[in-house]
Amino acid sequence: MIPFRRPELSDRKALSDLFLASAYRGCEYSFVNIYIWGHQQFALVEGELVLFSHWDGRSMYVYPGSRSRKTIIEALEADAGERGIPMRLYGLDRAAVEEIEGLFPGKYGFSANRDGFDYLYEIERLAELRGKKLQQKRNHINRFIELYPDWYVRPITGENLNACMEMAADWYRVHEDPEHDYRLEKVAMCRAFHAFDALGMEGLALYADGRIVAMTMGNRLRTDTYDVNFEKAYADIPGAYPLINREFARLIRERYPEIRYLNREEDMGLPGLRKSKLSYHPDVLLEKFRGFQNPEVTL
Repeated sequence: MIPFRRPELSDRKALSDLFLASAYRGCEYSFVNIYIWGHQQFALVEGELVLFSHWDGRSMYVYPGSRSRKTIIEALEADAGERGIPMRLYGLDRAAVEEIEGLFPGKYGFSANRDGFDYLYEIERLAELRGKKLQQKRNHINRFIELYPDWYVRPITGENLNACMEMAADWYRVHEDPEHDYRLEKVAMCRAFHAFDALGMEGLALYADGRIVAMTMGNRLRTDTYDVNFEKAYADIPGAYPLINREFARLIRERYPEIRYLNREEDMGLPGLRKSKLSYHPDVLLEKFRGFQNPEVTL
């Protein structure tokens, strides 16, 4: 049985180096996300990183980002057999599906995970919002500036971290939704806040009328890709969302000129969130699939 274990902050440097070496831009392949979200574990198999995640009573293996995938997948199959669980893979892009079909003909079935597709945007587009397609975003920002001419942004640091945590907690109180359970997200955000510096997180707070009305934070995902982990703004303040989005893109562009994409992660199947993310016209809608060894297993 593979000796999986929970990641610790002391693992960040070693695991981040392995993640950065991968060409995969999906948000699953991130030290921050395996540390803050749910119950996730990792191990090294023949020097390659493998991940084991547990969601909603199901256990799944993240598709490995290594180049010796056949050997690694066979090791994961053996591990699943020893644990007495179905062999499930997630985080597969279309190329990975084709590769598995080539390596294991007819052995796996696949299903698209639309709720888990990642939205990737050219950072230059989000930083400038040029063109007719993004005219409405510019209009919302102009409306915000008219209403709050004293607005400003500040990077999240030790000086305003607690204020950002308070704003996020208030956001959840204001935006309680009986149709969506925010418990996992709240736990993940709390973990990110409490280990902000140790995780290498970066963030931005938007102020208006002397208080924080929006905040966002993220971390480096790949050499050319930055992951936006969280973004919260009060819905009753017009333009707060597009403005914090634009300003964070500008901050990251200034700090990391080599960044090409902002990965704004998935929409979790929430209609409002999907509409919002599509309204920015993603440059890449990163398709993801789940793979299962036994055709009788449902995902």
